[in-house]
Amino acid sequence: MNRIRAGRAGPKPYPGSGPVPQRGQVGGEERKALFTRMAVQAAATVDRASSRADVPSLVKNYLSQHNLPAEARLAPDPRITELDWASQPLLNTSIGGTDGSHPVSVTGAFAGIAETGTLALTSGASSPTLLNFLPETHIAVVDAKDLTGTYEELWERLKAQYGEVMPRTLNLVTGPSRSGDIEQTILMGAHGPKRLHIILVDEP
Repeated sequence: MNRIRAGRAGPKPYPGSGPVPQRGQVGGEERKALFTRMAVQAAATVDRASSRADVPSLVKNYLSQHNLPAEARLAPDPRITELDWASQPLLNTSIGGTDGSHPVSVTGAFAGIAETGTLALTSGASSPTLLNFLPETHIAVVDAKDLTGTYEELWERLKAQYGEVMPRTLNLVTGPSRSGDIEQTILMGAHGPKRLHIILVDEP
């Protein structure tokens, strides 16, 4: 029994949880760098923005660079819809959910988890879940202040914001959709977007 107890010793635990991986226990620029590195390892792409005002031009530039349709379905999230999309006259935008006919979506994110480069996407009136999965290209905007180091920190943030009434759905998305079920060949976009592009906003 003493050997079992001794074997449980590990990294310093997060309050109320078991051991927490050391990798995620970082902050500041190190946390941003870890999130970016892990997201890229999972086949996502990442842009850094110094301000949310930069988001429309970064979206247009990304679509142009990858020869993608110059149109975007915007989540009905004030953090997205109140940006100056008119500054990009060659980019067609519309607002709302999707039935699968929109090739590109732009959504906000509740948080990002640096430990694995994962996005935490909650469902709600301003964040229709289908926008995260039906378009072939998903562009997600996340504020650097909303990055957590670990999943344990994410759960605490969810409880702090939502209390007892949690969102109906929480999706944890790491990179674009892919599958190796067919002849053990990786196929992008098998069950969701072929491309996941993340815009990390540094603005406080």
